[in-house]
Amino acid sequence: MKESVHFGSKEIKFTLEFSVRKSLGITVTPEQEVKVKAPIGSQLEKIKEKVIKRAPWIIRQQSYFLSFQPRTTARKYVSGETHLYLGRQYRLQIKVGESESVQLKGKFLQVTGKEKSSVRELLNNWYKANAKQKLTIMAEPLIDRFKKYKVSPDKIIFREMPTRWGSCTPKGKIILNPELIKAPKGCIEYVITHELCHLVHRDHNQKFFDLQAKEMKDWEKWKNKLEKLMA
Repeated sequence: MKESVHFGSKEIKFTLEFSVRKSLGITVTPEQEVKVKAPIGSQLEKIKEKVIKRAPWIIRQQSYFLSFQPRTTARKYVSGETHLYLGRQYRLQIKVGESESVQLKGKFLQVTGKEKSSVRELLNNWYKANAKQKLTIMAEPLIDRFKKYKVSPDKIIFREMPTRWGSCTPKGKIILNPELIKAPKGCIEYVITHELCHLVHRDHNQKFFDLQAKEMKDWEKWKNKLEKLMA
């Protein structure tokens, strides 16, 4: 069932589910949805009081997940259009030829294809290939640093995710969005560090954020840059 509470001027909407449990639980999904699970028989008024009490934490979680929502502007893939690569803007330069290639030349991202209609696919494949190569290399020293906590990812996987920059599975696999290759190195290291912290602390509790701050003191700077750059 759908419910809501007000915390100051902000309305917090949440999905309420009753189940056989001893205490009330609140979670915030990467899509910023708030889910509340309460013991059967709980009074709605008491549930709302607890949600209001946890409102600051809920709002922080929603704000945090916002940085992991790729919102890059839709591209038309025409000459002169700007495209990002490792935080820098390049102008797209399209050429028609017998061979197919994507190359960085000065301030230009030159795409050669047999047909103009193939530019999108060629460029996307180029981004994915570079993401797998360069992000893996960037991750290596960070993975080595976390070995002092006796953790190491089972493997790094690259997968397109509409609402996440990265994730960490319960079995220790780190999944990275290849779109990250468009962000600056610091932003990429922030996402990788964040997921490595999940190998030590599964939840976004205080210990998690303390560890993240210890391993990357300026993580908030890169978080904010990622939000602004990819908006």
